[in-house]
Amino acid sequence: MNIEPECISCIFNQAFRVTQTLGLDHQKSKEILDASAKMLPTFSLSQTPPQNATPMYEMMAEKLHRDDIYAKEKKEAISHAKSLLPYCQKLIDESDDPFFTATKIAVAGNVIDLASEFMYDLEEEIAKVLQSDFAIDDLQDLYECVKKSKTVVYLADNAGENVFDTLFIKTLKSLFPAIKIYYFVRSKPIINDICFDDLKDDPIHRMAKVINSGVVTPGIVFDALSPEAKKLFLSADCIISKGMGNYECLSEYKEFSLYYLLKVKCHVVARALGLKPGDIVCKNAQK
Repeated sequence: MNIEPECISCIFNQAFRVTQTLGLDHQKSKEILDASAKMLPTFSLSQTPPQNATPMYEMMAEKLHRDDIYAKEKKEAISHAKSLLPYCQKLIDESDDPFFTATKIAVAGNVIDLASEFMYDLEEEIAKVLQSDFAIDDLQDLYECVKKSKTVVYLADNAGENVFDTLFIKTLKSLFPAIKIYYFVRSKPIINDICFDDLKDDPIHRMAKVINSGVVTPGIVFDALSPEAKKLFLSADCIISKGMGNYECLSEYKEFSLYYLLKVKCHVVARALGLKPGDIVCKNAQK
C-alpha cells in the first residue's frame, strides 16, 4: 500500500506530536519541525507510509540524541497493559470461546499507537471491542489455519500491545500445544514499536521464539527481513500480522497464508479496506 498525499500531512503531524509528547521547548520544536518539513519533498509515492516515515524518525532521534525517542512512553504503555492482565486473563478463562476472546483482546491492544491520528482509552477499548463485530470477519479462517499449522509467524506491532499478544499466544499454545510460534519484532527503536531489546526477561520467551526481524521501519518490509526472518516467514504455515503498519507494508502480498488483525486508525487505511476509522479487522490476505 503506497503512500497517498493525505499520508504526508499525517507523517508531518507525527513530528509535531513528538515535540508535544516530549515537552520540547519552542526552539527545539521548531528545529525538529523545520527539518521534518524539508524531508517531505523526498517522500516517494512508490513507497509505503512506514518506509517514508522512517528517515524522519531517524533524523529526530539524531537531533534529540535519543536512540529510542519514546522509551519512557513505551515502558509506561507496557506497565499499563500489564496492570490489565488479570482482567483480560479472567475474560479468556471464563469465555465459551477462548480463541475468539483472546483474538479480540489482541485487537483491542492495537489502539496503543503514538503515530495514530486517533486516540483511545485502553480499558474502554477492550470492553468496546469485545462487544463489537469484526467489520471484516475471517476469524474462522484464521482458526482453521492455526489449527492445521506446525509453525506460526506472529508480526508484532507496538509496545504495550505486546502484552496482549502474549495472552493471545498463550491461548494458542493452550489450544494447539504442538505449534511453534515465532514472534517478529523490530531490530531497533522506531516510534513506539516493540523491538528486540524491549523484551528482555519478558514472559513471551516462554511461549514463542522472539525473532529480531532485521526491519527498522514501523511495518514489516518483506525485502528488508534478515535471512533468518525471511526463511521463517516463507516457511510458516500461518502468519498473523498485527497493526496498520504491517498491513500497509504487506497488503500487496496475496500469496501467503497471512491474516491481518488490526483496528482501523486512519482514513487512508479505512478507504483501502472499504471500512471506516474505528472498525476492527480480522482479514485473510488471500480473500
